[in-house]
Amino acid sequence: MEAARRHKGLLMLALLAGTAAAALLSLCVGSVSLSLGEVAAALLGRGQGVSGSIVLYARLPRMLAALVCGCALAVGGVIIQGVLGNPLAGPNIIGVNAGAGLGAILCSALLPASMPAAAFAGALCACVLVYTLARRTGASRITLVLAGVAISSILSAAIDAVSILFPEAALGANAFMVGRLAGVTLEMLRLPALLTVLASGAALALSYELDLLSLGDEVAQSVGLSTRLARSALLTLAAVLCGAAVSFAGLVGFVGLLVPHAARFLVGTRHRDLLLASMLLGALLVTVCDLLGRVLFAPFELPVGILLSLLGGPFFLWLLFRQRGGRRL
Repeated sequence: MEAARRHKGLLMLALLAGTAAAALLSLCVGSVSLSLGEVAAALLGRGQGVSGSIVLYARLPRMLAALVCGCALAVGGVIIQGVLGNPLAGPNIIGVNAGAGLGAILCSALLPASMPAAAFAGALCACVLVYTLARRTGASRITLVLAGVAISSILSAAIDAVSILFPEAALGANAFMVGRLAGVTLEMLRLPALLTVLASGAALALSYELDLLSLGDEVAQSVGLSTRLARSALLTLAAVLCGAAVSFAGLVGFVGLLVPHAARFLVGTRHRDLLLASMLLGALLVTVCDLLGRVLFAPFELPVGILLSLLGGPFFLWLLFRQRGGRRL
């Protein structure tokens, strides 16, 4: 037991170090290469000229956006998979991301409201819809995922319709639909980052309840857990996280599907460990993919959402083929 705990601790430190290294590399590498000294000087307020401006106004906000986006979507994916009891579920697979996107673009077109609040409302509606469908139909895991894909398609079509009917709301819609981090500012990140920190902390506080829910309603209720209240609270947290990420990053997909599986392989199924590992893995994955998108095809840039879809699509198909009649992997 002690050896296993030490192993997990070392693994977490390795993930933290890898994430920090990727973040630092993201600040140094780009169309203009900067030394560690130049980056450090800019971060300490002593940067001068072009290098300081590049770090403070372009790369630092983008790096922080990648960390926040990856953490939020990964934790949201862990929660959704745990609550629905479905390893194929993920924020983009079952329409949660699309719901957040619809809320954000409706806000841009019709209401002078806070975009993160509108994205949260859209994500929450999608969560409730999927959860209601799961309870009412008693569908198998595969059927539920296919229904989620249909819901996601409907919501994506609604986003396209709003973009056509309100062209002014569609400015930058292409970037929003594929998911990209270019142009994110520190001001745009303040509220989503705060929501991500608070919701991730709340998810950690509810990790025991998530463990019980994963064992089934009968087991959870036998120890006095109100399953309806716990699911409602956890789905609300997932909606907050997905809405926060979508509000500035657009429809970045597959992080909430890929990362929980990788974290589960590394640290097991205990949700406290799973959430912590997913936070770091999600931040690492999005940061690395964003960095690759900037440098692989320079001077052209590939949005991070495209790279994640290229990774996540084949992984999702592999998971589908691993299923046997809707049973858990």
